[in-house]
Amino acid sequence: MDSREIRARFLKFFEKRGHAIIPSSPLVPENDPSVLFNTAGMQPLVPYLMGTPHPSGKRLANSQKCVRTQDIEEVGDKTHDTFFEMLGNWSLGDYFKEDAIKWSFEFLTSKEEGLGLDPARLYMTVFEGNDDAPRDEEALEIWKKYMPENRIYFMSAKSNWWSPGDNGPCGPDTEMFYDVTERGLGDMTKEEYMAADDRQEVVEIWNDVFMEYEKKDGKVIGKLAMKNVDTGSGLERIVMAIQGKDNVFDTDLFAPIMEKIAQLAAIEIKDLRAQRIVADHIRTSVMMIADGVRPSNTDQGYILRRLIRRAVRYADVLGIGKGMLSELVPVIAEKYKGIYDNVAEAEGTIVKEIWEEEEKFRKTLERGTKELTTLLARGSVSGVDAFTLFSTYGFPIEMTEELAAEQGVTVDRASFDAEMKKHQELSRAGAEQKFKGGLADSSDKTTALHTATHLMLAGLRKYLGDGVHQAGSNITEERLRFDFTYPQKVERDVLDKVEAYVNDAIAKGCVVDKAQMKKEEAKAMGVEGSFWEKYPEEVTVYTVKDGGEIYSQELCGGPHVESTGAMGRFKIVKEEASSSGVRRIKAILE
Repeated sequence: MDSREIRARFLKFFEKRGHAIIPSSPLVPENDPSVLFNTAGMQPLVPYLMGTPHPSGKRLANSQKCVRTQDIEEVGDKTHDTFFEMLGNWSLGDYFKEDAIKWSFEFLTSKEEGLGLDPARLYMTVFEGNDDAPRDEEALEIWKKYMPENRIYFMSAKSNWWSPGDNGPCGPDTEMFYDVTERGLGDMTKEEYMAADDRQEVVEIWNDVFMEYEKKDGKVIGKLAMKNVDTGSGLERIVMAIQGKDNVFDTDLFAPIMEKIAQLAAIEIKDLRAQRIVADHIRTSVMMIADGVRPSNTDQGYILRRLIRRAVRYADVLGIGKGMLSELVPVIAEKYKGIYDNVAEAEGTIVKEIWEEEEKFRKTLERGTKELTTLLARGSVSGVDAFTLFSTYGFPIEMTEELAAEQGVTVDRASFDAEMKKHQELSRAGAEQKFKGGLADSSDKTTALHTATHLMLAGLRKYLGDGVHQAGSNITEERLRFDFTYPQKVERDVLDKVEAYVNDAIAKGCVVDKAQMKKEEAKAMGVEGSFWEKYPEEVTVYTVKDGGEIYSQELCGGPHVESTGAMGRFKIVKEEASSSGVRRIKAILE
């Protein structure tokens, strides 16, 4: 059974049980300030888990694209990857533990409708309880209907309590692990099970989160208005279990990429970890670029830049020639045809971005190598020097250590790690002071600026052409920041026209109409929208109009004013480059 069939079986299984199938959201969250990327299937659904009705109902399912980079140093082992798909089914105040656990077990083990996994290779964990919530005896009793009790283990909140961060819905979970060894591990004590987990002989393949609590500023403050279920099942790990592999890189999701890397390598590959890192990082880069991210020194663009440059570093280890990494793009695009078609549609752009970023990095490496040569002549490399090589020249610490070792020179790694920690703490503190994307809140001022953003985009499209689309936004009470696709600087006379367009709509006191309609109907009407694939079949369209004159008509899920009359005067403060092919406008309402 390949990955396509597994994905399709999951969606069909839950659709049969009353779940509406919704599309994956893009990797970059639309209105979530807490993260740079969607890191879990539930993240785009937080408003609905908190009580807002979802237009598709109380039972939902999909396969959500996700990126996590906090474990980037672990990539290259058997199970860690930076891009992955999370198969998910949700109950928004509908069914709870009984049905969630039953359906999880049925899908995993049923040969007719599910995956037909061997129940004798499954192990379950449940929440042992703490000051926030009691021991989950209910989950234990339900599991005992399907599993022997000696294969069910109580675990601490570290492993069996889930939340997306310091704020939002959270709760205890039950996790399902599968034995991926050839011999089979059989019954194990809790200690033996934990040791097998450390050795990656059992792999987590399913997680049911019972969301009935709310966290604020890192503390559980009480219960939600309704009980929800959030299922997460990593497709890559499920495929590994089904295909009888002991690592994700031997599955059909990675195998073609790994094979292409072997073809590109000038030497026989002996460094399996390097090969896996290149496969993972380029696959993730491809998915990011397809969803509108471009290499830069900040936010999502910085993560993308780091991944591409790290891939270049390990491609050199494998003897892959200059500019050849972009040859992996068509292989990845082919794998996701019919699943995420935006990858194939953007193939040319993706190739260009990866090739250009590699070129920039190689020039940086030349300068860094000269600096390192000077340092090596002194006989040692301090942690501060190593960090300067990393931060100024983009020189990976691993490369510094390897080149130094060849000369018999030591690198103060402990001091480097201390400098890196200080840098990360400063970056984290800075990130906490700014909103990374979407709307900071739903106050009157923020709502007015959000409405002005729609009008501004309509003005930009009027004067610059239909090729202009939103590429990201950041709106607070004080100002809006808006990224849009355009290849060159926008002259001030054009910005003045856009300004006038917005202010004309404000002066006329336009009505803002909200309408629900079919997605295809909205498309046929010419409604503007970014990432159409993320929206369900029923969409919300906001129209800003004065009688029969339409100023803006766009898909959206955020707050808007009812009338533009009291918004204030719109002013574009600055226009600048954001990243390759993307411009940025900062504007205010006076």
